[in-house]
Amino acid sequence: MSEREPFVLLEPAALLSGVVFSSPHSGRDYPPELVLRSRLGMPALRASEDVLVDQLFGDAPQSGAPLLSATAPRAWLDLNRAPAEFDPALIEGVRPQGLNQRVAAGLGVVPRVVSEGAEIYNGKISFAEAEERIARIHVPYHQRLESLLQRARERFGAAVLFDCHSMPTEALRAAPRVHGRTPEVVLGDRFGASAGRTVMAATQAAFERAGFVVARNAPFAGGYITQRYGRPARGFHAVQIEIDRGLYLDQKALEPLDSFDALRQRLATVVAELVRISPELGAMAAE
Repeated sequence: MSEREPFVLLEPAALLSGVVFSSPHSGRDYPPELVLRSRLGMPALRASEDVLVDQLFGDAPQSGAPLLSATAPRAWLDLNRAPAEFDPALIEGVRPQGLNQRVAAGLGVVPRVVSEGAEIYNGKISFAEAEERIARIHVPYHQRLESLLQRARERFGAAVLFDCHSMPTEALRAAPRVHGRTPEVVLGDRFGASAGRTVMAATQAAFERAGFVVARNAPFAGGYITQRYGRPARGFHAVQIEIDRGLYLDQKALEPLDSFDALRQRLATVVAELVRISPELGAMAAE
């Protein structure tokens, strides 16, 4: 793989709040060796990518908050997995370590399949290669994310992480309806474990004021990132945001629809509101 940095960090001209945005699955710098070794073509490899999510939330720095985005694709390494979630069906020398549904499904930190279930490789990869990906991509990404959150808490009394993702429209077929309508945004706080009630309520209200149909924790409640960084009692809140890809993306061609710019503008108003949650953080941290 190229020596490109494992992330892009866009900082605001002036840091205005304790809010941090992260886009761990929007990376699209596909290593040539992945393309050569994979049994899949590029469209299939990109099935796990949160296409253009970093751009959808790209106005965060203008609103006063940093935006951290991955460069490596999820098919190469999944930043929303624990670094030890190795798949014994893919990585040589790894033994099963209890039941882990994500790993069993092929969606460990080094994925065996893309999100549609297609196998990425023809055989296994070495443990040394898996460890090298962790060291070069996973470790620096999370070190930087943690440093951003620590800075936010030190300056503003508490930190709020918004972990930004997109979800296939197909995933919403079985989702609970909201006043009879299919959700367009799903907010995950691990059922209250990763964010205070006030933070979650303010986040939902910001999306609803922009006209989005919002659900909580179903079908997505949050992953490794919200679990790792959400510590409300310590002043660290983490909320996962899932946007329906059908709002902005041709999900077969993986190209933006004409509605992309309008959606980004709607999200810019939401982002500006989310950043303004910050003045209430002192009270939130005590929840």
